[in-house]
Amino acid sequence: MAESTRESTKIIKVGMAEYKISSNPGRLCCYGLGSCVAIALYDREAKIGGLAHVMLPTSKYARKTMRHKPAKFADLAVVTLIDKMEKRGVKRNRVVAKIFGGANMFSTNGPGESILDIGKRNVAAVKEKLKEERIRLVAEDTGGSYGRSIEFHIDTGKVIVRTKVNKNREF
Repeated sequence: MAESTRESTKIIKVGMAEYKISSNPGRLCCYGLGSCVAIALYDREAKIGGLAHVMLPTSKYARKTMRHKPAKFADLAVVTLIDKMEKRGVKRNRVVAKIFGGANMFSTNGPGESILDIGKRNVAAVKEKLKEERIRLVAEDTGGSYGRSIEFHIDTGKVIVRTKVNKNREF
């Protein structure tokens, strides 16, 4: 009996401060995104996608020993992911981006809120870096105060977002 397409699709988990690249068929998945941001980059023609699980907006203040994990920081993750994808045959001018996460998981009242809202800062940093790198942002599901899990389907470029708050959505 032949396996269904869904069962034979390779599932690759992308943990915090990690990035992975896959070609068709495959699914790149991030589970339990809170304030972190998942950056999905895709070249439809090459059918190659990359996913980074970003924790912090900038590497500027990080110790040099922490810079060996470029996916941890928005400023390094975007550049690293594009570079690694280009080495696999992706053309930068065909790459589009989708971003997810960036929730405010730590509710506060008062003036410290903007400092503690790492999710909002992560989203802003990712968008800024995508703009600098001339990568078009075509979809996003960010903000709020709830977690998300995503599945990035490399064969179609679609991303399924699962939350406890909303039904599954496709981007």
